[in-house]
Amino acid sequence: MKRKVFVVMPITITLVMALLIPVSFVTTTTARAGQVPFGTATSPDIPISHRDRVYTADQWSNTVTVTDPVDNKLLGVIRLGETTPANLSPLYSGQVLVHGMGFSPDHRTLLVVSIGSNSVAFIDTATNAVKHITYVGRSPHEAFYTPDGKEVWVTVRGENYVSVLDGTSYQEKMRITVPNGPGMTIFSPDGKYGYVCSSFTPETDVITVADHKIVGRVTQASPFCPNIAATPDGKQVWFTLKDTGKTEVFDAHPPFSILKTLDTGPITNHINIVHNAHGTFAYITIGGLNEVKVFRTDNFAQVATILVGALPHGIWPSGDGTRIYTGLENGDSLVAINTLTNKVLGTSPIGQACQAITYVPNAVPSSAGTQGLTSLGIAEQATHLSLVPRENGKPAQLKSGQQAPTSVSLFDQGQVQVLQAAVTGLAPKHSYVLALSSDPNGNGTLEPLEAFTTNQAGAAIVNTVGPIRQVVQGQENMTRRYLVIVPGTVQQQSAPVQVQAP
Repeated sequence: MKRKVFVVMPITITLVMALLIPVSFVTTTTARAGQVPFGTATSPDIPISHRDRVYTADQWSNTVTVTDPVDNKLLGVIRLGETTPANLSPLYSGQVLVHGMGFSPDHRTLLVVSIGSNSVAFIDTATNAVKHITYVGRSPHEAFYTPDGKEVWVTVRGENYVSVLDGTSYQEKMRITVPNGPGMTIFSPDGKYGYVCSSFTPETDVITVADHKIVGRVTQASPFCPNIAATPDGKQVWFTLKDTGKTEVFDAHPPFSILKTLDTGPITNHINIVHNAHGTFAYITIGGLNEVKVFRTDNFAQVATILVGALPHGIWPSGDGTRIYTGLENGDSLVAINTLTNKVLGTSPIGQACQAITYVPNAVPSSAGTQGLTSLGIAEQATHLSLVPRENGKPAQLKSGQQAPTSVSLFDQGQVQVLQAAVTGLAPKHSYVLALSSDPNGNGTLEPLEAFTTNQAGAAIVNTVGPIRQVVQGQENMTRRYLVIVPGTVQQQSAPVQVQAP
């Protein structure tokens, strides 16, 4: 009898992170209240209420999760697309890889970027209905409204420009040419400058909002910047570098000098600014360490480290700065943090692989605001594993409180799953293979799933697709296999360096 061979067809997906921005109607009397991006250091705070909403962009389920922040209650999801393999059909018309988000200055429009379908969806916050979808260039990553609500700037990361949309008609009005791979735009609180970092080129550009001219260039310590934030006093701009695990700060005014470079940790993801009774602070999600790190903006001192769970990604404060929320990309959870104590208040479920998050005060002026929402459905189903170092030919025993260097989530799409591994603890800039072994210690013949190269911090985000959960759990009469990471290539591998934890 011939032995059946299980084969996983890997699908490499370039992750493009996106933060969304708001679409709002144009008005000259927009209230300047709450936290950044539309509040200033002197703006009145907006107390947390049941009219507020927290939104997450869920990449693999192609949903937007909607949460009431008062009691961290899941209200439902806005379904923008289908899961794999339905979204592979040539007749498919939904959105793919829901990734970034933001909101309008009047808090009435949610903006959602889908990187796989090159779209920006404009959603009514009161009814959860899609008002319009604008299609832009290849792989848009982030989008944000100018503080006056007249324009939406979309960073088209797969190309070399910012697509400027009209804030009322939602149509593209012009393009601003920038270095290849613009990652995100954030604006100065006074609306004078747009700061555009890059994910492919080590340069952040400063652009005047009035005439769309580049007036400053800031050298990034490395090319991959996914996220950027401005302080409400208008003095500083902070941006993260995912490839090197650093965060940089520069002067928000000419000559836009670098003020500080911080070593924050592997898979440094998003950053946001909180102003509360204790001062002004930068909150940074460190995906490879499962932490949120907190720094003062006056002296750059780190004041807190908050353990939150697997692969924190997007982060956004409440309208009064007393809470901040982060989405766990590999943990399927929204985490609420008290910013006065820097303690976790609670968690609630969200869709698959949260990328961006935004908190919209007064998003629902009246009614329950649950129209059009559906249940999580299959998006609730995920299997979570971890990989640990291999020592003496066996999985290492972690000490109490020690975290596994690699977290793995298997996001159910039906009969297949999207595997996502947040890998850390490896040699920088080296080639590795994620594979399956029939032996729990990683011995014997390996079946490669996906090849990858670590970044300068010895980390990587690795994706593949297949019926992997059934295999690693020994279901459906399949011979059980175990996930391992080995140095080398698909054609030639060495002994495993990380193996699936028992």
